[in-house]
Parts: sequence; C-alpha cells; structure tokens
Amino acid sequence: MTIMEAIKSRHTVRKYTNRHIPQEIVSLLIERIKQNNEKYNIDMNLVTENTDAFNTFIKLVLAKGVNNYIVLAGTILDDLDEKLGYCGTDVMLYAQTLGLNTWWVGGTFSKKGVKKNIALTENKKITGIIAVGYGATQGVSHKSKKIEDISYYKGITPDWFINGVKAVLLAPTALNKQAFKIIGEGNRVSITCNNGIFSNTDIGIGKYHFEIGAGKDNFVWN
Repeated sequence: MTIMEAIKSRHTVRKYTNRHIPQEIVSLLIERIKQNNEKYNIDMNLVTENTDAFNTFIKLVLAKGVNNYIVLAGTILDDLDEKLGYCGTDVMLYAQTLGLNTWWVGGTFSKKGVKKNIALTENKKITGIIAVGYGATQGVSHKSKKIEDISYYKGITPDWFINGVKAVLLAPTALNKQAFKIIGEGNRVSITCNNGIFSNTDIGIGKYHFEIGAGKDNFVWN
C-alpha cells in the first residue's frame, strides 16, 4: 500500500481489538518515528501495551482497547504544532500501510498518564497522541466539504492542485471542521486554517496531505 492509498483508506478508529502488534511492525514504526525526530528535531515516542493515555470514563465509553499510541511531543517553539502535525501524519499514514488503524487525539487524552511513560523535560510539551493498533472496524468516512469550499486557484486550475486539495479533504482535523483555505497561483500555494488551538496542527496535517496528492515537484509553499 502506498501513502496515497493509505490516505484514501484511512478512517478514524476509536475501538481496538486485543491483538498485539508484531515486534517487526513495532520496529518499523520506531524507525519511522526516529527518522522524523532527527529530521525535524522533535520528540515523538511510541508507547506499546499501555493503557495510561485515557482516564477510566473515556476508556469505557470512547477509547476501548487502546493499548498503543504515538506521543506527539517536542521543544516548545512557535512552529512545534505544525511540525508535529506534519510528522505525526507521516507516521500515522505509514502505520496504515502496515495494516494498522489509527485515531488522532488532540484533547481527550490524559497528559498525566502519557507523561508517566516518556521522558519529558520542562522545555518540551505534548500536543496530542495517535492511537494505533488493530481496529474493531475499519472506520467509516464522514461528510466532507467540496473542493471549492476550501480552495481557490488564480487562473486555470491544474490537475495537481485539484489532486492536492482532494487529499487534504481526506485528512483528519479537529472536530472534522476542515477549516482550511488553500490558495494557488502559478506554482505557488498557501494554506491557512482557522480551527482555534488546533489550527497549526491542522496546517501541518493539511500540508502533508497536499504534498502527497499534488506531488512535491509541482509547487512550492508560500
């Protein structure tokens, strides 16, 4: 499965089976995380066979069977949320290519529980987690906005721009708001998002999806 195929097949999954992730797949995820951490100077971590990410109520009602998760963390800088959105998406979709399911969690997880399982210094913060494992289902698609609702191209719209926007519309966003605005002119593209405290994270997620759909060689970011 390619990353583009993963974008098309990925859906949010909140309930998981008790099937263990094989060690060879765990190793592949750890290596992918390591590559992102080194390239972008962040501190993502994979935690396995652990249920501390949610309180008892959430585990009973919403997050059943979540025993593995990726912690999104890094040094507190202005661009941290966007970098973790971008890199977290890379790992999340890579997990999908390995046959796993995921759930991007921005606010309902227990930071106190997560902190018990990773080394976190005072100058670093956690922005979210990504639950990962074998889903009880494959999830379902949700109602999506139209291309023209979130984008505008000045001139005749090229196929690469349309394909990029289509990929963005398949991205997970906080509360499924899809609050993006993507503007293109020539080979230059800009993306903004108005989604409150999750805006910069969603921009990172959106940029990754757009690059996969459009092809990095076809444009440059403004």
